Amino acid sequence: MDTAVLEQLLDEALDHAVVHHGYTDYMRDYEVVVYATADPRTGVAPAYLRYLFRYCVEARCETSVPPDIWRVSLDDRLIEQETAADLADLDGYVWGVKWHCLYPGATVLPASEAGRRWSEALGIDFHEVRMETNAHTLTLVFSDLQVSELPTHPAR
Repeated sequence: MDTAVLEQLLDEALDHAVVHHGYTDYMRDYEVVVYATADPRTGVAPAYLRYLFRYCVEARCETSVPPDIWRVSLDDRLIEQETAADLADLDGYVWGVKWHCLYPGATVLPASEAGRRWSEALGIDFHEVRMETNAHTLTLVFSDLQVSELPTHPAR
């Protein structure tokens, strides 16, 4: 996959909502589902977009929520938005919003040692991408990216 095309596809997801991520049910490819919206004045309808990272040989997910915020975000009432909104004594991260903003966004890591190693081992191009949200940082090593529109919100 051409790096410029990869960067363009990833740039189009910037600042939208990540509503799901994980390996597909057949466990080879990694998917990130994004809810993309635009200013209503544009006439562009919101859409669920599936970013399918094909031949994903490495996937790491780390929190980007600082420890001091984690400390006040352990209460299970924060996993439901309705519960958290009703409790003035809760001051932590509300996990129950069930989405993360894809910001500062996704970056292709051009000097990826993992990408080079997998490219040599399999004989096809591999890339490493870092996707940063307001709660997680995903690092994926994969060969190809396909983006498609989903008809509805994916099942959780």
